[in-house]
Amino acid sequence: MINTATDGILPCQSIEDLIAREAIGSLTPFDANQVQPASLDLRLGERVWRVRASFLPGLKRRVLDRLPDVSMHQLDMRNGAVLERGCVYIAEVQERLFLPPGVSARGNPKSSTGRVDVFVRLLTDYGPAFDNVAEGYQGPLYVEIAPQTFSVLVRTGTRLNQLRLKQGSPPALETRSVGVDLSTGMAGYRGRRHAGVIDLDRVDGHDPRDFWEPLEARRGELLLDPNEFYILASKGDIEIPVLQAAEMTPIDPSVGEFRVHYAGFFDPGFGTLETDSVGSKGVLEVRSHETPFLLEDGQIVARLVYEPLSARPTRFYGEGGSHYLRQGLKLSKHFRAWG
Repeated sequence: MINTATDGILPCQSIEDLIAREAIGSLTPFDANQVQPASLDLRLGERVWRVRASFLPGLKRRVLDRLPDVSMHQLDMRNGAVLERGCVYIAEVQERLFLPPGVSARGNPKSSTGRVDVFVRLLTDYGPAFDNVAEGYQGPLYVEIAPQTFSVLVRTGTRLNQLRLKQGSPPALETRSVGVDLSTGMAGYRGRRHAGVIDLDRVDGHDPRDFWEPLEARRGELLLDPNEFYILASKGDIEIPVLQAAEMTPIDPSVGEFRVHYAGFFDPGFGTLETDSVGSKGVLEVRSHETPFLLEDGQIVARLVYEPLSARPTRFYGEGGSHYLRQGLKLSKHFRAWG
């Protein structure tokens, strides 16, 4: 049961309790591995709409009420659908929420989604902001999907983002700066434009050389070209204590004209001795904006915000396996090892 006396991020057993009490529902049975240590993976439904513009429903409208104003055509995802780069889509989510008082939520792209430069944001009915789910919300969920560098193949059941649920209003415990590692020759990867389609349900199924260009740092520097997408790694290791969760937040524009880390949730136990994952880097998804930017080794590019859990989770990051356990500079799980 949820410990209503303790504010904090809900751990896996509390999420499972909400599912059992039907405070989190679904159009289909939940998958066995859908609940993570401190979040719930969300699955795409059957319908997706190509829209001409991103939108928010606002405080007086449902998402479906707003769609006729911007929808161009509808796709059926049951047999798979290609979402093209440079386009914007709104998709149904299979899960629905019937949150009790005092419980709110926040959405975030999964790590594998961010690493292929697919921008995903959560929408709710009567929602004035992306990714935020109001306390006690009851209703359906939708996602806005905007592939930036690669076109992607998705289908009903594809997991693009995750939901972190929160009891009360826990204060941030601390905020740490994250620097970028450009100290060695191999610095990262740049996405190739005009590459093929990435099947987001196909693990180890793509040759990375068809999609990525390896990059070498020179004199501890890397020049970011405008509107290009890069995979880089954090300068130091990341560690999330087992009684905490963390979110990596976008960079302050005053530090540089680029965005870092679309997918920001870090599970309890990431990079710790307790989970045998010491030595884990943070992988940084970086996109420069209108002007070239010269990035230097160790430069601060993001902030990591730590929050408490409402209870100790019954399982931690990496239990049952993870594609990113003890990761260094690493592409998403969709790609085979570079060779």
